[in-house]
Amino acid sequence: MSHWIIAPVVLPALLAPLIAFVMRHDITLARAASFAGTLALVAIAVGLTVLAGDGGTHVYALGDWPAPFGIVLVLDRLSAMMVLLTAVLALIVQTHAAATGWDARGRHFHALFQFQLMGICGAFLTGDAFNLFVFFEVLLIASYGLMIHGGGKVRLQAGLQYVVMNLAGSTLFLFALGTIYATTGTLNIADLAVKVREIPVDDAALIRVAAMLLMIVFAIKAALFPIQFWLPATYANAPAPVAALFAIMTKVGAYAILRIHTVVFGPDVPATAGLPGTWLFPAAVATLAIGAVGVLGARRLMPMIAFSVVASMGTLMLAVAAFTPWATTAALYYLIHSTFAGAALFLMADLVVSRRPEGDRLSTAPATVQNGLFAALFFAGALAMAGMPPLSGFLGKLMILDALRDPSLIVAGWTAILAGSLLIIVGLARAGSILFWKSTAVAAHRPPEDDCEDPVRPEIRPAGPLEVAPTMAAIAALALLSIFAGPVTDYLEAASVQLFQPDDYIAAVLGPQKGE
Repeated sequence: MSHWIIAPVVLPALLAPLIAFVMRHDITLARAASFAGTLALVAIAVGLTVLAGDGGTHVYALGDWPAPFGIVLVLDRLSAMMVLLTAVLALIVQTHAAATGWDARGRHFHALFQFQLMGICGAFLTGDAFNLFVFFEVLLIASYGLMIHGGGKVRLQAGLQYVVMNLAGSTLFLFALGTIYATTGTLNIADLAVKVREIPVDDAALIRVAAMLLMIVFAIKAALFPIQFWLPATYANAPAPVAALFAIMTKVGAYAILRIHTVVFGPDVPATAGLPGTWLFPAAVATLAIGAVGVLGARRLMPMIAFSVVASMGTLMLAVAAFTPWATTAALYYLIHSTFAGAALFLMADLVVSRRPEGDRLSTAPATVQNGLFAALFFAGALAMAGMPPLSGFLGKLMILDALRDPSLIVAGWTAILAGSLLIIVGLARAGSILFWKSTAVAAHRPPEDDCEDPVRPEIRPAGPLEVAPTMAAIAALALLSIFAGPVTDYLEAASVQLFQPDDYIAAVLGPQKGE
């Protein structure tokens, strides 16, 4: 039993209160401690990914209590990949927050940031449905604090809507867990997988209700139709680095659907056969359509990017809803891509919006400082989000289209992806031309008297290398994901096969006698 498996949860859990109570008045010290913790998390995540690469399922039993009686953390290829993705994204976002001074606008940014990492990593590693609920609540508390970081009436209103929706989801989560425990007598994921398979179809009404409730809860986290409306307002009004970190938050919902509805309520389970995909696929189509139309009709930059995240979640969930190993491989590849693409656009938007007198309004105005650099960053991020070559979004969407060749899925799935991509391309192109090309034209034809210095408006400071570097790092990650698509896909394909063959997972957690 490797103690490193619990490190991604324990490290931020110990560091967060230390920063909150000892370092909250010294931003330099808080930054140093938080950066050290995040760098250590990246190193640990790399080590866990290498450990999981052997194809085995590694279990950490807290207190050495055996499952299903004790709390267990489970490491396999999928959970290791998600922890590594979280750690790398956190390092990029944290660098941007420190370089731009966002973290100095409140005393508890880095403490909340570490609590957020604890909740995310815990959700990916837990082997127990109740502890999944616990880590979801840690996510909710920390993300609400980050959401309202810096204050403001609009941010508080958006934060309230975010909390209300997630509290409703938490209530449904408790109802689902109560129903599952009353039916099976356990909440351990591996033990549930064994006991749900033993339930006769005629006696499976309650377990089907519980499975559907869990699907709704995870759909709320993933911002799926008809409960996707909380995401645009929340992400558009959150601090930009927080919105970039939130790019992984919706993926927690997607991960939970993959984990629970394959290992426990898989397509081969008689009690819940056909239940997940029946509802999930049309919801994903509607989510993609709403996101694409939102991008096309947005009048502000931040909401436009938020709607593009909604569209990316719809695309991702189309592949998840197929519930096949190859479709899951495509979904995981697109999950990595969409996380970095969304983060890159939010970080780029922060650089632009903070230097435009019109803020994030999509209206023509004199070109801002470093207009060419920002235009290039926006162009790269837009290519990635729209799924255009040569970045990884193109490969991800091709993989998803290939995975949706089933006659029952191909018409709706291909139409949604291709039409949605067209709308997103048009919307992003319109925004880019307004922000950078038309703004340059306005500056070139501005009357001479407008060239004089405005004594009321302070001089706009160009972005320094450290401010631009995180956005470039996110875009570089997309380029690397495209260059190394072969090895990455091989790893993800092995993770998908491991996910859809849960006997090894069950045997590792419960012992060989129950996994056979």
